[in-house]
Amino acid sequence: MCLAIPGKILSCSEQNGVRIGRVEFAGIIRETCLDLVPEASLGDYVLVHVGFAMSVVDREEAERTYALLELLGLLQEELGAHLEPS
Repeated sequence: MCLAIPGKILSCSEQNGVRIGRVEFAGIIRETCLDLVPEASLGDYVLVHVGFAMSVVDREEAERTYALLELLGLLQEELGAHLEPS
């Protein structure tokens, strides 16, 4: 299964004309394309699916999503399979 996981934007930059963010997911940091969420900025939480931020969510929503994924036993599966440390 591959789910959208919320993460916090730690930094933003542009690489080859693409807006890239360093996004933290439960302690794991990955580069994520931010082009689909031009309104997202430093400190915002975004839902990320296969390396693309799809929408901006508030911190409370991100926390609820983490809690639900953990309750269902899917958080570690998703983080381990798709968000290995760089």
